[in-house]
Amino acid sequence: MQLSDFHFELPPELIAQEPLAERSSSRLLVQTATELAHQHVSDLPELLRDGDHLVFNDTKVIPARLFGVKPTGGKLELLIERVIGENQVLTKIRASKALKAGGEFSVGGVNAVVIDRAEDLFRVEFELAGDTTIDSLLDAHGQLPLPPYIDRKPDETDAARYQTVYADKPGAVAAPTAGLHFDEPLFKALAKANITHSFVTLHVGAGTFMPVRVDDINEHKMHPERVEVSEECVQAIRKAKSAGGRVIAVGTTSVRSLEAAASGGELQAYNDETRLFITPGARFNIIDGMITNFHLPESTLLMLVSAFGGYENTMAAYRAAVAERYRFFSYGDAMLIWPDSTHASV
Repeated sequence: MQLSDFHFELPPELIAQEPLAERSSSRLLVQTATELAHQHVSDLPELLRDGDHLVFNDTKVIPARLFGVKPTGGKLELLIERVIGENQVLTKIRASKALKAGGEFSVGGVNAVVIDRAEDLFRVEFELAGDTTIDSLLDAHGQLPLPPYIDRKPDETDAARYQTVYADKPGAVAAPTAGLHFDEPLFKALAKANITHSFVTLHVGAGTFMPVRVDDINEHKMHPERVEVSEECVQAIRKAKSAGGRVIAVGTTSVRSLEAAASGGELQAYNDETRLFITPGARFNIIDGMITNFHLPESTLLMLVSAFGGYENTMAAYRAAVAERYRFFSYGDAMLIWPDSTHASV
């Protein structure tokens, strides 16, 4: 398929710039192979069944955006992809003039040097001293990395709302946004309905913001991201399936985590990097349903959703969402996708 196959027209005013007052009050477009229904996230306990199992990504967003200065006085901006040692990071660097190996700069008075470059990421080493660590440097000088389509600086509200309520393991530069809709009252209602859950961890990297730059999507290469699927999660999913429950991934990152862990055909505990790129025609080994936000045109996330929900059905659902004025992207509304009508609850 071609990149243009995943284009759709989106009025700019539908890009959500602020979160709603209540997480679970967002609208929910339910898509099956034969119909669309308009619900709310708070309806999930009624839309799911006794014994269903939700899988969440418990990564936590770090204050990954840093601002530095060169010895010449020139300014630069870093978006940390990941911490790779006590004093090294992989990072994107935006500067008026590209840095090369040996290039120096400082952040908050801490000196740093570029070691080398891997594709569009730089390996940078900080000259840490005393009790200073990369974590403390980020806490002191880092900024929450709101996505580029949110046209404002982060504020105190974002510090809480651009994290899931169950965020636990620091390492992401972007939130697993489908999970932003879940709050404690919703979790209580789900538990009362005997809908269980477990967690995987995928630290969303800076590559999630990178556009696809090739016309033939088969030529696109995903950035590597770290995934952990625990044995506890594996057993919880097996238990749910053996009892007839459905497994619903909350977010595309949960989908990629589970499908990477089941790349051999059977779900196994997994702790490794993945470059898994899911496009229409892919086979899904684990998930029966998916909860996800609305994604950017021509993005790898939209391609994944199209693979699960069916290309024609998904693009039709997006056109309907635009017509119905749904809110798009990170702080926007959500979808519940069943690949066929037999799973539908509406």
